[in-house]
Amino acid sequence: MSGAIDESAVLRALFAASPDGLLLVDDQGVIRLANPTATQLLGYAAEELVGAPVEMLVPDSIRPRHAAYRQDYEGAPRSRPMGGTATELVARRRDGSEVLVEIALSPLQPLGLPYTMASIRSVAEYPRVRQALQRARYSEHLAQLGKVAVDSLDPQEVLRQVPAIAAQALEAEVAVVCLLEAGRTALRVVGGVGLLADEGPGTLVPNRPDTPQGFVLAQGAPVVVEDYGSEQRFTVPEAYRQAGLVSSLAVPLSDRGRAVGTLAVRSRQPRRFGDAESRFLESVANLLGTCLQRAQTEEALHHSQRLEAVGQLTGGIAHDFNNLLTVIQGNLQVLAELPTVADDGVAPQLVAAATRASRRGAELTGKLLAFSRRQRLQPTTVDVGAMMRSLADMLRRTLDQRIRIRIAVAPGCPDVQADPAQLESALLNIAINARDAMPEGGDLVFEAGPLAAIPPELRRELEAGDEAPLPAGTEVSTTRYVRIAVSDTGTGMPEDVKERAFEPFFTTKQVGRGTGLGLSTVYGFARQSLGAIGIESTPGHGTTLSLILPQPPASPREVAEQDATAATVPPGLRVLLVEDDAEVRAVARRYLNDLQCSVTACASGEEALRHLDALTESAGGQLPHLLLSDIALGAGMRGTELATHVRRSWPGIAVLLMSGFSVEILSSDSQTGLDWALLPKPYERTALARAIGKVLAR
Repeated sequence: MSGAIDESAVLRALFAASPDGLLLVDDQGVIRLANPTATQLLGYAAEELVGAPVEMLVPDSIRPRHAAYRQDYEGAPRSRPMGGTATELVARRRDGSEVLVEIALSPLQPLGLPYTMASIRSVAEYPRVRQALQRARYSEHLAQLGKVAVDSLDPQEVLRQVPAIAAQALEAEVAVVCLLEAGRTALRVVGGVGLLADEGPGTLVPNRPDTPQGFVLAQGAPVVVEDYGSEQRFTVPEAYRQAGLVSSLAVPLSDRGRAVGTLAVRSRQPRRFGDAESRFLESVANLLGTCLQRAQTEEALHHSQRLEAVGQLTGGIAHDFNNLLTVIQGNLQVLAELPTVADDGVAPQLVAAATRASRRGAELTGKLLAFSRRQRLQPTTVDVGAMMRSLADMLRRTLDQRIRIRIAVAPGCPDVQADPAQLESALLNIAINARDAMPEGGDLVFEAGPLAAIPPELRRELEAGDEAPLPAGTEVSTTRYVRIAVSDTGTGMPEDVKERAFEPFFTTKQVGRGTGLGLSTVYGFARQSLGAIGIESTPGHGTTLSLILPQPPASPREVAEQDATAATVPPGLRVLLVEDDAEVRAVARRYLNDLQCSVTACASGEEALRHLDALTESAGGQLPHLLLSDIALGAGMRGTELATHVRRSWPGIAVLLMSGFSVEILSSDSQTGLDWALLPKPYERTALARAIGKVLAR
């Protein structure tokens, strides 16, 4: 037979073991007993609760009302079950925080004891309520992050805030953001909280499936680690275990569907993260990806606008400079042919040196025009592989033998629609820059293949590409592109240099080693060819320049000008010369006189039209055979307007236009649709003769 039950011991055990918090309160509102559940829920030690007034556990805002309620209750004590009140009940914890609770009251007065037993249960203990509270907390943190994303124009501030918000929301000890480097072979730590000593900001992590970050990118989905001790999918860094980290959750960061980095949180508790946490962290990652995309788009826009402004400035300078060079070259050519100069022992050498210098000046302005997209291109179908192989053969003979050249052209690589001479020049410019970046030798790799996806940073340029001028009749597909990449293993570029790499006259080379126009010329060529150029570079890891050019149209139209069958100028050719610059007009007139032409010179389009009208009305007037006009004619009528009027009123007169930058012929009167013959400035007498012969032979 079992012994007698010790009721007192059993009651004490039931009081201590109750899953609800139990408080024994006397009729003065003083706590006399508290069980362990109550102390844990309210954050007090047992000795802090015993002897304290129960109002200590009531929020300040409702404390007076609670004291009145308690006094009424003591006058008529009655039982109240859990959920027996429609009022939302809140308990104040020791740290000042508040917790939603349900409270049951059990009066002991009917049993002759002056106490009331209060049973307290946290509402958060209910699964549905707990989930709702969790969702509310996550939504609050997402709203906080959204405000940061909208208010902050600095992506670095967003990168600083995101890990802190993620760690706080998920109650994790560590949160870290990593972004892929340009070459996608490594990730760089760009922000975090609770970071370990060997993963501070700027630390590089290999992008391999055996690293925690690389594994996340390889999966392309959230990765949950319940316990690092049993993790077999990738190598867990020893520093994680030494820091006491046990579990983790990591998600990929994406920009327009392309992985750009990772966001991870780590905890010292096992199995800390589940589906709800994964959904929250994915939402944070999506918001962060949108912020980074916006910052990148804004930066690309600002950079493009700055280059466009510089291009407009350099194009105008080149136009004026070409007029000056026309005068210089023309007078030098006349000077060289004077008998007194030809018979002098020194003068011919001086004139020849000055002529060479003026030609170099013309080449310089040509590069400026290329940057500003104001040179005239002759796009045709170009076999990229054949051009690369030809260029590589030449470079192997001329570059340092320590530079190893390799070509990687994708099978069936499409052709491109571009000016072959300018494309070869662009690739040569890039190769020369690569050579200078590898003084001790290295690898120079030429690659070509279809463009799988438009890089986000180049999307705006390619979408706006149809605004760039090309000769009349050119059709270019805006959906099919070829990527031509030139990579080196040289010194690479820091961010500040990379930012300015395409600006004209910007160079990091020693004085005399370059003009700073190489890459700016390539940039202008790419943009004018309805393409774009991108740059990826890391200091110490080399540089990759990618030319994105359109494939030929499905049904290309012939746009190349036919070669003139005769380049001679017939004696006595009547020429109407229109040029607003007096010195340039004098040079052109001298050239025409030397070519035995009969010249009438005018300073404006209006003057030229009055002259033609007078000839038409005159019975014995002879119309000119040729109109030779500059395009920019000061404040009055433009050369293209004059040419259009002449073509309509006097169709028998041939037209040859001149310009310091040839974009004028393409943009000044686009509605006419006429493909004018153009003589670029500066020009020599032989170039003028060839251009006239070509126009007359049409």
